Amino acid sequence: MLATVLKGEVAEQQSIFIMRAFREMRRFISNNALLFERISHVELKQLEYQKSTDEKFDKVFRYIEDHSESEQKIFFDGQIYDAFSLIASIIQKAQREIILIDGYVDVDTLNLLAKKNNGVDVKIYTYASARLTNTDAANFNAQYPTLSVTKTQVFHDRFIILDGKTAYHIGASIKDAGKKCFGISLLEDQDLVSDLLNRLKRV
Repeated sequence: MLATVLKGEVAEQQSIFIMRAFREMRRFISNNALLFERISHVELKQLEYQKSTDEKFDKVFRYIEDHSESEQKIFFDGQIYDAFSLIASIIQKAQREIILIDGYVDVDTLNLLAKKNNGVDVKIYTYASARLTNTDAANFNAQYPTLSVTKTQVFHDRFIILDGKTAYHIGASIKDAGKKCFGISLLEDQDLVSDLLNRLKRV
């Protein structure tokens, strides 16, 4: 552009050089069109391979994340935040259903269950004396459906069962998690999980 504005022999020579350069570039591109097409094809294949590789790594990282918690965890007095964080992460693993067996369910328990994924049903088995009213359950259902509550004295210990296959034994009521020393254990024996589910059917 500068060469077209400036006058003089030098400017004219530069304009000629520029035109020759463009001509050679056009000739080079024309003569090597097939080469460029192959390069583009290779780049496309590379991008597809990279995408496939990234997806595989994502699956690996998701698996590691889903299985990152230890089989057993103990919380000592005052570790309230850590305890609630772990329980919340367990609740968020459910895709279809959460069964909570806890004799002392209250509104604080519901506040934690509200962290579940959308569309996940919640079934609670608790004592008749639990401080959970029908109004509490109705208010929860208005925002986080669907919750059902069954009163029973059958169970002493606390359990969370996810999607009918993964179960955790919890040493304290969820509402008291972290206030005193307690533990959380993953039940690895699927027969035990099946026994729990079968016992619930008779409640």
